[in-house]
Amino acid sequence: MDKDTERQLTSWLKEAALSGRGWQRLATLLGFANGLLIIGQAWLMASLLHGLIINNQPLSDFTQSMILLALLFPARSLCLYGKEVAGFEAGARVRQVLRRELLDKLGRLGPAYIQQQPSGSWSAMLLEQVEKLQEFYAKYLPQMMLVGLIPAAILVVVFPINWAAGLIFTVTAPLTVLFMVVVGMGAADANKRNFLALARLSGHFLDRLRGLRTVRQFDRVDAEVSRMEMASDQFRRRTMEVLRMAFLSSAVLEFFASISIAVVAVYFGFSYLGELNFGHYGAGVTLLTGLLVLILAPEFFQPFRDLGAYYHAKAQALGAAESLIRFIDTPELTQSSDAKLDNTGKIALEARDLVVTTAQGKALTAPISFRAEPGELLTVGGVTGSGKTSLMQALMGFLPYQGSLTVNGIELSQLPRGAWLQHLTWLGQNPVLLHGTVAENLRLAAPDASDEQLWSVLEQAHAAEFVRRLPGQLSYQVNDRAGGLSVGQAQRLALARALLKPSPLLLLDEPSASLDRDSEQLVNQALQQARQGRTTVLISHRPEQLAQGDQQLVMGGLNG
Repeated sequence: MDKDTERQLTSWLKEAALSGRGWQRLATLLGFANGLLIIGQAWLMASLLHGLIINNQPLSDFTQSMILLALLFPARSLCLYGKEVAGFEAGARVRQVLRRELLDKLGRLGPAYIQQQPSGSWSAMLLEQVEKLQEFYAKYLPQMMLVGLIPAAILVVVFPINWAAGLIFTVTAPLTVLFMVVVGMGAADANKRNFLALARLSGHFLDRLRGLRTVRQFDRVDAEVSRMEMASDQFRRRTMEVLRMAFLSSAVLEFFASISIAVVAVYFGFSYLGELNFGHYGAGVTLLTGLLVLILAPEFFQPFRDLGAYYHAKAQALGAAESLIRFIDTPELTQSSDAKLDNTGKIALEARDLVVTTAQGKALTAPISFRAEPGELLTVGGVTGSGKTSLMQALMGFLPYQGSLTVNGIELSQLPRGAWLQHLTWLGQNPVLLHGTVAENLRLAAPDASDEQLWSVLEQAHAAEFVRRLPGQLSYQVNDRAGGLSVGQAQRLALARALLKPSPLLLLDEPSASLDRDSEQLVNQALQQARQGRTTVLISHRPEQLAQGDQQLVMGGLNG
């Protein structure tokens, strides 16, 4: 990872820290308070030993010092505990805000964009990658402040009593940081590769889990197991690469810290032997000075050790941030919030030389033109791959387009998507029922609907009969992906949900394609009632349904 990219990513991570800034400052303050208590503890211990050994004072003279020393231990524990709690809260606040931003972005991009990648990769981004930012905000950023504060406070104490020891600390500290940075330079790239491997593994695993029935049907279990083993092994190797970087960084820090402490110990040893006679401002090197400096020496380098231990958190955060920023910067459909539809409750659609495209500008349909007056049925047919579903996505505002697509004379791209979605109802061939009760799934269309209204739309959708047979009826728990219901039952519940939303535009994407004959007849009867007074766009492969349209559109391939 080049330096410019690393600086940009670090800047973005620090900007994202604003939501947890207060907790980070509290964590830093408590960490610095712990450092000051360490200095006070070292001073009391050195003074106690100096008085007992050199001045031959009785232990009773140090009663107050011993009481203070005993109180410092629980005080330090409280500071460290508070620092951990504040750091965790800082990371939690940032992760909460970031996940909300990512989910909002997914909502704005729409289902057409989400379907471009396996759902497992989105799960990895929202869960694992965001989770990897926790230690960066909880520990690394506060420790970056403490690396400057605690050693500086120790130098303020050490320099007035022995400038030689202070000079040793001052010279060796930058070397420790320098070698830590050199070793950790490749850690961000290693973490980036690790996240890519995790995303591939997550997507592959979830897709194969959903398609397990098909895999077993074609006797491809062994082949898919081998592919899973390859993906898992690649993730294992990437993870071990990251761990190797982390351990190497910690080893380098420990080595240079040990060397520095040893130099300080050798200096005081030779000073006490009379071989060295400098650094003491002419007053001689006392036992108090030597003990105080030697007790503080490990504490001087401890913030650097902690920073080295947390350095992998920065590398993980940089690796995660690159893909997160790339997703957040994904261009969205530009929509104006000024244009508004009238409240007549009627929708007229007109397209002239309309070409639906991807976000990158790739054409998904051939140029098409049509017009549907308020209350009319527009049927859409065509060969597989001609872009019928893409047209439906464009009508919902989830895909960009070229040419013209107007709603009551207003260009659809100028309408705010949220307001436009209130004017339409969509029903597809693979209905999505969420994990929850039947009533909760129906109330997605109308949160304030009463039970009487729910039973009314269930009757219209010919679903009331089987719902009454379910345990708990409206309180029956629907499992994920409509588990526990047949395809026909799930489709009729989805139809009832659509009927609960009295919108002037009805979009139907082969709503009876997966149904048996009896269920299809029931759904078609309900749809005929639902279409009354509504502008309807119906995608179908069935000639008898296409022939019912007031307007008919046959879409051809891009090359035909």
